[in-house]
Amino acid sequence: MDKRLIFNSESLNITIKRLCYQLIENHYDFSNSVILGLQPKGVYLTEKIKKHLIENFGITVAIGSLDSTFNRDDFRRREIDIIPNAMHVPFSLEGKKVIVVDDVLYTGRSVRAGLDAMLSFGRPSSVELLVLINRKYSRELPIEPKYVGKSVNTIATEKVLVELTEQGADEDNVWLVNKR
Repeated sequence: MDKRLIFNSESLNITIKRLCYQLIENHYDFSNSVILGLQPKGVYLTEKIKKHLIENFGITVAIGSLDSTFNRDDFRRREIDIIPNAMHVPFSLEGKKVIVVDDVLYTGRSVRAGLDAMLSFGRPSSVELLVLINRKYSRELPIEPKYVGKSVNTIATEKVLVELTEQGADEDNVWLVNKR
């Protein structure tokens, strides 16, 4: 198995700070904006973004988490039982500007399922997508992010592995792993 480092802890930190600047350009004080992380790793990334916004800019933003397990198009096709993650959206999305966050955008199917789950909490005025890694040339659905940490050219035998301290890793790293 071949591993190539995409982000180390320092470069990930710089990238998240850049993404925060982009969010501030479009949402200013976040008074009518919320951030929803897609379970599981989008939630960890959402927490990092919230922490950066508070520590570096003094901006507080409402965050939540979405689980798309029961909205997936392959839900009943899997051989193993799927255990859903907790969903936490303690506010209405009615008329809000929503930023959906995920760690890796691959086919677009997880994001589509997350959008379906999101609509249970109200009808937002707009929805934007922020991803840490955009796997180019692999989309099956017409979904593209507005905010991208890094775009990576990948092939079918490669996988993007995101390791974050919030989920128990020793340090923040993002790897491109060739499964061959």
